[in-house]
Amino acid sequence: MTTEGFEQATFSGAGLACRRGGRTVFATLGFSVSNGAGLVLRGANGSGKSTLLRLMAGLAVASAGALQWNGTPVAEDPEAHGTRLRYVGHLDAMKPAMSLRENLAFAAGMWGDARATRTDVALNAFGLGKLGDMPARVLSAGQRHRLALARLLMVPAPLWLLDEPSNALDDAGIAALTSVIADHRARGGMVIVAAHGAAPIDRAETLDISGFAAAVSPDWSDAA
Repeated sequence: MTTEGFEQATFSGAGLACRRGGRTVFATLGFSVSNGAGLVLRGANGSGKSTLLRLMAGLAVASAGALQWNGTPVAEDPEAHGTRLRYVGHLDAMKPAMSLRENLAFAAGMWGDARATRTDVALNAFGLGKLGDMPARVLSAGQRHRLALARLLMVPAPLWLLDEPSNALDDAGIAALTSVIADHRARGGMVIVAAHGAAPIDRAETLDISGFAAAVSPDWSDAA
């Protein structure tokens, strides 16, 4: 067990393929991350970085291959997989009439912790502590994104999946995110980030999605 309480684990994928709009986006793709690991997904627009993250999060289904947690297919228990990950995509999914505290408490409740005891910790980590009682609708785009990222700290989960997490963040926001990611990994967490530019993660491996698309010929047999 790590200091955070995460069990020793490995999250992996093998032979993964995805089709979109009648074409193969990527195929024969594999990866593996374990406690404390960081993985950065790279690739041109349309190469499938966001799609791969959604597959990892259980929000989409691969056309081939399988995801595994400690050697057991994720598909055998998708609900269990959902409890061990936190996914932050391009949409902030804030409830504008709720305060920042209420938004975080709502997220914590969805993950099974109605007490929301980590609210102040989460807000302060992203420089939002003084805004906790304000409605989310008054936030700037960058502040909304910080609030979405603050959810990561509400209920511990070993696997973080972050899609372009630096978008809309200023230098202070990127520094805060980099620190939060480093702390999560130090406690045994795993972080997978899709990024175009600099990624807010140190000492991470890189997976170039474009390399898996380049060797695949388009197939229009099931085009709409």
